[in-house]
Amino acid sequence: MLAKFNLNTNITNYSLPTSAYIHIPFCRRRCYYCDFPISVVGDRLHGENSGTISHYVEVLCQEIANTNAAGEPLKTIFFGGGTPSLLSVSQLQHVVDTLKRQFGIATDAEISIEIDPGTFTLEQLQGYCLAGVSRVSLGVQAFQPELLKMCGRSHTVEDIYTAIEIVRTVKVPSFSLDLISGLPHQTLAQWQDSLDRVVAIAPNHISIYDLQIEPGTAFNRYYQAGEQPLPTDETTAQMYRMAQQVLTSAEYEHYEISNYAHPQHQCRHNRVYWRNQPYYGFGMGATSYVQQQRFTRPRKTQEYYQWVKDYIAANGIFNCPQTSSHEVLLETLMLGLRLSDGINLSPLAQQFGVETGAKIWQCLQPYYQQGWVELVGTDQIRLTDPEGFLFSNTVLARLFHQLGSELDHTIV
Repeated sequence: MLAKFNLNTNITNYSLPTSAYIHIPFCRRRCYYCDFPISVVGDRLHGENSGTISHYVEVLCQEIANTNAAGEPLKTIFFGGGTPSLLSVSQLQHVVDTLKRQFGIATDAEISIEIDPGTFTLEQLQGYCLAGVSRVSLGVQAFQPELLKMCGRSHTVEDIYTAIEIVRTVKVPSFSLDLISGLPHQTLAQWQDSLDRVVAIAPNHISIYDLQIEPGTAFNRYYQAGEQPLPTDETTAQMYRMAQQVLTSAEYEHYEISNYAHPQHQCRHNRVYWRNQPYYGFGMGATSYVQQQRFTRPRKTQEYYQWVKDYIAANGIFNCPQTSSHEVLLETLMLGLRLSDGINLSPLAQQFGVETGAKIWQCLQPYYQQGWVELVGTDQIRLTDPEGFLFSNTVLARLFHQLGSELDHTIV
């Protein structure tokens, strides 16, 4: 069903977003596993020296400036990509200022930016923090030169440690580091080495992503899932359990399937997604979830530029697929069960009916008996760590299959 969507109309029946995702699509080169909407600029185009980047920032700010807000100030902002650290300080400041004028920014807002080793300087990161950045996410991915090369990464191991030293010097309030498991030719010994290095570095937050072979990527041309030189499913499961053991032993909380954090350092912005709460998205390929409707901007640069022109001309009114209550429920389950907190069945029963809550619990019974799902109190369900998390796809597939047809008759 298509509905008229108007981002510039106050709709009091829905909670209003207090989070914004900003997509910065530029990269020096495309990593071999990447299927994100990006624009490759090479090594010479950087910051204000790049007319390409400058023009994109102007169009991005036009989109933001033509989106009226009617809620509270933004509590989280996330600059993702791409490689947002290819922005100059003044370009990032321009985006932050535009967001502040249109929506307001809470004094204690979490403002995150993804940064890659070898793409920023001490002065640059200091400038980002003066512009309001309070959290950085460093895209390390691996500590072995051969694996970095295998992935098509543009940085070296030396670049990683230089970047970490800059982050420490600037004293960024919250520092996250990313790793990827299941890479081609990756061994358990290499994975153990990466985990040991991360624990020694001691960032506030760690994201561990299992490699997914996505259509259209270079890896999809080179490799087939389940076949060498990719690690076997058994080996990647060992990597997952190893990460959980090493990081929780180092006093990191495993608060989400792929994420670990010290106290007070969970990513507040990403929790908005996992709680299926509304958020703005701005920039090429970005998705918004507003007024219980999701819509995604074009993934190609020129198409995005035209979309912004059309958006401004139409005063933010366009046709958008209507999200059904059934879809909202399934999305809430899929996202919420990623968190160690899990899902509280009482609010779901109030929103979707007591019968729906009973069906969810009935569907999960086999996994409760198997030890993959546990009940906390009387109505809080969650996946166990690590086994429930490890087999979350199996649990969620059953939920979607079992509930898909049955709930059509119980949710209106």
